[in-house]
Amino acid sequence: MYSLVIPVYKNEENLPSLLECLRGMSEEMEQKLEVVFVIDGSPDRCYPILKQQLADEPYPSQLILHSRNYGSFAAIRTGMQAAKGQYIAVMAADLQEPPELAIEFFRNLERDEADVVLGVRDGRDDPLISRLSSQLYWWFYRKFVIPEIPEGGVDMFGCNTAFKDELLLLNESHSSLIGLIFWLGFRRKTIAYKRREREHGKSAWTFKKKINYLMDSVFAFSDLPIKVLISLGGLGMVISLALAAFTLIFRVTGYVPVPGYATTVVTILFFGGLNALGLGIIGAYVWRAYGNTQGRPLSVVMTSDSFPAAAPSNHAEQ
Repeated sequence: MYSLVIPVYKNEENLPSLLECLRGMSEEMEQKLEVVFVIDGSPDRCYPILKQQLADEPYPSQLILHSRNYGSFAAIRTGMQAAKGQYIAVMAADLQEPPELAIEFFRNLERDEADVVLGVRDGRDDPLISRLSSQLYWWFYRKFVIPEIPEGGVDMFGCNTAFKDELLLLNESHSSLIGLIFWLGFRRKTIAYKRREREHGKSAWTFKKKINYLMDSVFAFSDLPIKVLISLGGLGMVISLALAAFTLIFRVTGYVPVPGYATTVVTILFFGGLNALGLGIIGAYVWRAYGNTQGRPLSVVMTSDSFPAAAPSNHAEQ
């Protein structure tokens, strides 16, 4: 059996199209598909709608409700923990990633061509600003965090149970699921696809969430901020020594009868700002390390329901 994990957050308008798409996937895969929906504290009616509809769908499914919004990666982990299939794939509920890509994941995994298969974007129908910001983000990620990340970035993936089990052992808070996938290694394969335009609703992937995710990715997998801080500290020392030398020379030669007020203020402000920057960077690492020692669960499940595949006659009456 194959398990398809779908995190759901603010996707009420998209549910009819999503369910129709899943019916087609189930038929193409000869009814071997299980779908695991994880409602990640969505404020709309996604949960009651799915709870009412899933009993009449032609594939077995699970409906899991988080106690609040923990983020898409926490929802993916919850879904993977509940999945019963030998092969697992993850798909977004907004259908911007082509559903047939998940089928291709399953076929590659079943042929034992890889332990984890990644969908890599080679194009997208999003607005220009979204495309440019995405390109900049993934360029930064590849340059300073994980060089193995493909240029187009990764949003969908599929894996076998051996990979899933190892991934779920990495119970880190404030981390990046994509980063953990590349950190684990195993046999990887990439499949190119074009990201579709969003047809319904508005993306919940806000600028603030993107920045938080970028910070988690950097602090969890790179010591770049510490290296930058060391470089700035060294540069600051060189500049301060140069200023001190010039001040001493000018004082001895009589060009500056009294030490300059401006030089003193600039020096204090420069090192004060550098010190604040350093404390902030160190604090970010300490906070994330502290979060990992607390032992809190990455998400809390309120309710969990299972639905068997409906008989063909029941579904035909819809």
